[in-house]
Amino acid sequence: METPLAIFAGRSNLALSRAIAENYGTSLGNVTIKSFSDGELYVKYEQSIRGEDLFIIQSTPPPGDNIIELLLLLDAAKRASVKRVTAVIPYFGYARQDRKDQPRVSIGSKLIANILVQSGADRILTMDLHASQIQGFFDIPLDHLYASKVFIDHYRKQQIENLVVVAPDVGSLKMARSYAKRLGATLAFIDKRRPKQNEAEVMNIIGEVNGKNVLIIDDLIDTAGTMTNAAVALMDRGAVEIFAASTHPILSGPAYQRIEDSPISELLVTDTVPLRKPSPKIKVLSVAEIFADAIRRIHTNDTISALFDD
Repeated sequence: METPLAIFAGRSNLALSRAIAENYGTSLGNVTIKSFSDGELYVKYEQSIRGEDLFIIQSTPPPGDNIIELLLLLDAAKRASVKRVTAVIPYFGYARQDRKDQPRVSIGSKLIANILVQSGADRILTMDLHASQIQGFFDIPLDHLYASKVFIDHYRKQQIENLVVVAPDVGSLKMARSYAKRLGATLAFIDKRRPKQNEAEVMNIIGEVNGKNVLIIDDLIDTAGTMTNAAVALMDRGAVEIFAASTHPILSGPAYQRIEDSPISELLVTDTVPLRKPSPKIKVLSVAEIFADAIRRIHTNDTISALFDD
């Protein structure tokens, strides 16, 4: 007898959660999530989930309530005797704290990994981790999806001529190289120095961008300092038109104003994190179909690697 499947969601990104369920061919399960007067969170599954293969969708951008909400959903599911519970985390928060790069700092992503496992997660499904080595922080299976399919499909349809893909820093070079290969473009990258958190200073551009259309690619965009500084430097080096793509649109602080004031023609993002507000320069592509397909394959024990075929 096949194990029944159920999909539930936290409140961090209900639009994406509903789209994933719809692409799967079902609807979200009924769960009550509320905040008490003092801010304490409460969750309750309003239907039986005993013996089910449960998928809980919850991105974990700030504030920290999104993580607490996910932990409570996991704990409640385990106490309700589910057969297996998979935490579907389109955007994995604290991923930038992946190593001890200074004395007396925490490794936040490892801490979050430990808490997720202790709260009852049997499996993790996420997309475009800021650092791939975070997969090794988990002692449970982790499936790592990529938004590159929706981005590359978009840019192939655009048929941008004389294109060079640019990595805004060394950390995104591997991703940029993959895009360049699949789009038939050349590759360049920016050697930058970061004086302190959320501040980036462009130093050198390695590669030819003069007279070319440029695509800047990164996994997330927070304050937009790295991307917009890169765009200005590329225009100074003779770039014709600048496009940008980033999976996770955190877009905090001065990000929107920086994008509006920058020479970027279009910023392409996904719906792993809901936009705080619309912008004429920002276009959103959905990754709901990718997650729905991954959930289907996990449930039926099929291979996930087929999703990476170009």
